[in-house]
Amino acid sequence: MADRHASGDGRNGFNGSPPDLKVEIANGSTKGEKEDKNLWPRALARAWTLMLFVGTCLLYCARMAMPICAVSMATSFHWSKIDAGLVLGGFFWGYCFTQILGGYASDKLGGERVLLISAVSWALITAVTPLLAHLGSHTLALMTMARFLMGLLQGVFFPSLASLCSQRVLEGERGFLMSAMNSGSNLGILLAGGMGSLLLDRYGWESMFYIIGFLAGLWAFVAWLCLIKGTEVTPKRMERSSDTQWSLSTTGWLSLLKESPVWAMVFTHMCMSSTFTTLMLWLPTYFEESYPEAMGSVYNVIPWLVAIPSALAGGYVSGFLINQGYSVVLVRKIMQAVSMGLSSVFIVLLSGGVPFTSALIFICAAIGLSTFSSSGVSVNVQDLCPSCAGAIYGFMNMLGAFMGLVLVSVSGYLVEVTSSWATVFSLLTLVNATGLGIFLIFGEARRVDL
Repeated sequence: MADRHASGDGRNGFNGSPPDLKVEIANGSTKGEKEDKNLWPRALARAWTLMLFVGTCLLYCARMAMPICAVSMATSFHWSKIDAGLVLGGFFWGYCFTQILGGYASDKLGGERVLLISAVSWALITAVTPLLAHLGSHTLALMTMARFLMGLLQGVFFPSLASLCSQRVLEGERGFLMSAMNSGSNLGILLAGGMGSLLLDRYGWESMFYIIGFLAGLWAFVAWLCLIKGTEVTPKRMERSSDTQWSLSTTGWLSLLKESPVWAMVFTHMCMSSTFTTLMLWLPTYFEESYPEAMGSVYNVIPWLVAIPSALAGGYVSGFLINQGYSVVLVRKIMQAVSMGLSSVFIVLLSGGVPFTSALIFICAAIGLSTFSSSGVSVNVQDLCPSCAGAIYGFMNMLGAFMGLVLVSVSGYLVEVTSSWATVFSLLTLVNATGLGIFLIFGEARRVDL
C-alpha cells in the first residue's frame, strides 16, 4: 500500500473537498461548480447528520421491537419456536428485496425523498402491528407478512444513505457521516432493549409498537418540515469524462462488474455484514449458556454502549487522516484492517474457557472495533461509483443480508452438533480474514464509473 501523498492512487486528485475541475461547459460555468451544487452547505450537513442519526436510531428501535416482544407474543398467541422463528425471519427476507431498488431510486430521485417515504411507511406498519395481531385468527400469517413488509421498506434506508453520502457530502467527511449512522443503530438497539424492559411488564407488548411507530412518524414529519419542504432534493446529474450521464443500464452493470475493486468491495461487505449479524443474534444465547449467573442487562447493553463512541472515533480518525494527506485507499484499508482483523483477535480469545469479565471485555472490543468498517468498505462505494452509489450499495447490502442468514443458520447448526461455541468463533474469524485479505489485495478508491 502506498504511503502519504496528496493525490494519485486512490485519491483522484481529491484533498478532502470536491475537485476543482476547470473544464468549461456550454453555459459558461465549470463542471466543478456544477457538481458543487449537489453538496450540502456545512450547516445543512450538520443538521442532516443529526437528523439521520436520530432516524437510524428509530429505524433500529422499530427493527428490534418484534425480537424483544417475541417471547410475550409467543405466550399470548401460543407460538412454537418454529413459529417465532418464521415471524422473525420474515424481516430479513423482505430486507433483501428492496436494496437495489431503493438505491437506484435514491440516485435518480434524491435520497431525502426516498428516506422520507420509507420512514412514513414503516412507522405506520410498526404502529398498526398490534391491531393486525388482534385482527383475527391468522395472527401468525399476519405477523409474518408485517415483518416482511417492514423488511421491504427498511431495506431502502442504507442504500439511500449511501446515495446521499455520495451526492451531498465532501469526500473527507463521508467516513464520519457513515460512522455517526452506525452509532445511531447501536443506540437504537440500546433504546429498544431499555424500552422493552420498562414497557412489557407495565403496559404490555402492544405499547412498544405504538410508541416506536409514533416517534418514527414524528421524526419523518420534522424532517419534512425542517429540511425537505420547499427545497430541491433531486440531485444534479454527475458528469462523466465524456460529458454523458452514467446510467445503470445493462452495459453499465456489466462494465462495473468487470472491475476487480468492485467485487472486492462487495465480497468484503458480505463477509463483514454476515459476521456482525451472527454476533448480534447469537451473543445473548452464548452468554446465557456460558455464564448463566450473569445479568442479561450487562452483556446485552455494554457492548453496544461501547460501540457508539467507537464508531464516532473511527469516523473522526478516517477524516483526519484523509485531510492530513493520506491516500483514500490507504485510509479505507487501515479502517477495514482494524474492523475485520484486529476485532477477530478478540473473537478468537472467546474460544477458550474465559471468565465472564474477560469474555465481556473481549466482546466489547470486538464489536467496538468492528464499527471502523463504516469508514472502510462501507464508504468505499462512494469512492468507486459516486454516480450510482445507492444502487451498488443496495446490491452488496442485499448479498450481505442473504449471507448473514446463511451464516446465522450454519452457526446454530455448529453449536447444536458440536456443543461448542469455539467452532462458531473460529468460523467468524475465518470469514473475516478471507474478506479482509481480498480487500487488502484488490481494494481501491479510484472512480470506475467513468
